[in-house]
Amino acid sequence: MTGPLTLAQHVPLRDALDESRFGGKASQCARAIREGLPVPDGFALACDTTGGLEGGPARDALARMLDTLGGLVAVRSSAVGEDSATASFAGQHATVLGVTSVDGLVEALAEVYASAATSSAVAYRTKLGLPLAPSMGVVVQRLIQADAAGVLFSRDPISGDDVRVIEASWGLGEAVVQGLVTPDRFRVARGGTVLSRDPGDKDLMITWAADGGTQERPVTGSRVSDLCLSDATLAALDALCTRCESVFGGSQDREFAIYGDTVHLLQRRAITRG
Repeated sequence: MTGPLTLAQHVPLRDALDESRFGGKASQCARAIREGLPVPDGFALACDTTGGLEGGPARDALARMLDTLGGLVAVRSSAVGEDSATASFAGQHATVLGVTSVDGLVEALAEVYASAATSSAVAYRTKLGLPLAPSMGVVVQRLIQADAAGVLFSRDPISGDDVRVIEASWGLGEAVVQGLVTPDRFRVARGGTVLSRDPGDKDLMITWAADGGTQERPVTGSRVSDLCLSDATLAALDALCTRCESVFGGSQDREFAIYGDTVHLLQRRAITRG
């Protein structure tokens, strides 16, 4: 798509219900927001809005977007079919965290749009028999400056047991999803009773950098093995699971962030084999 970024090409995230226009992640987030789930504020850019992002009107629109979201954002892929019941696309498309400027936002958008055509993404689509030329949208969300973050499974993804499995570490969740640390691991029964707590080896954390992007910081002393989630937070995550199941149904995994006493739902997808 060419020409300057228009209002029709970007909408508040809660209005991005049409997956064919804004992609799977945006559509899922829009539905979650409308159901009252704790998803950070954001905007959705329409699929294949790759042209005209550097012109004056587009930069003005992106500057307003950045200002509305507090000047610190995460830029996430939202391809059609992404986070679906048959294809998660986990790790296949780009995510850019800690964007603080219009120039940085333009670069992040270009990186996310381009990630649909990487060799890894194409191979993934080929494996699942999906179209090789995907429609890629983008989600721009307020970045939660997480005290701790991680992944929440509505049931054990290995055994299939009907218990919540939670893996978490200090700082942003990238340390967990990229396998940079051994996270704390918890098993929680429906209703919030904690069944097990296994401390991890969390010797680093990822935080946002003041000049944009993210940075790795060492974790020292007892915090390496101290549990990063309290029982109260685990109960809140169990409650979030229950609410998500009532809205979306089925077995799901979710990425979450904790800031203070508040749980934020960053994204959710069905537990799939793909």
